[in-house]
Amino acid sequence: MIIYIALLISLLALFFGPQIWVKRVLNQYRSPRGDLPGTGGELARHLLQRYDIQDVNVDVAEEGKDHYDIQAKTVRLSPYVLNERSLTAVAVAAHEVGHAIAHHRQETVARLRTRYLPVAMIIQRFAVLMLFAWPILSAVLRLPYTPLIHGLVIVTLGLMTVFIQLAILPEEWDASFNKALPMLKKGRYLPSQDLPKVKRILTACALTYVASALMNILLFWRFPRR
Repeated sequence: MIIYIALLISLLALFFGPQIWVKRVLNQYRSPRGDLPGTGGELARHLLQRYDIQDVNVDVAEEGKDHYDIQAKTVRLSPYVLNERSLTAVAVAAHEVGHAIAHHRQETVARLRTRYLPVAMIIQRFAVLMLFAWPILSAVLRLPYTPLIHGLVIVTLGLMTVFIQLAILPEEWDASFNKALPMLKKGRYLPSQDLPKVKRILTACALTYVASALMNILLFWRFPRR
């Protein structure tokens, strides 16, 4: 019994731990900082101008959906990132501008997202379709329905998504530590004592996709067992 409990706790930590850690770090440093020279949105526009990227805009995104829109050439930031002065806002904005810089320079690492992210999205949608359609198809076609096999298929599809997200991780790491952190250091946009905190935030930014994919696996696994 103790072994099963330990295994359950380990699985919960594996699937939910990274997502909880990412959200905790991003929320931890959201407190307004009046000593910062500008908001995340203002910093993003400043950095784009400083690095002579004239064809990329900055616009608002849904809350928690910060990203660089490759097709529209737009850095999309959550309302709080766009409008607030906080360490999280500054770091997230710099991270997304890092993606814009990599794509503007046509760096090899910038091609990972365009190559693998669409595949990850297709697999996720297929997993959701299988989640709800399999029991119906089993009934219509009079095929034996086994919840365990159904669950294993969903988890396998979810794991494939995680592996693809891991393939994208070098691009996320590049945006955080080869672009954002050097820009923030060089420009002296933050007090030096805040840099360790910013490194934690940038690590969270880099791991966001992987953490989300891991959590989705466990959520998918639960449905067939209900």
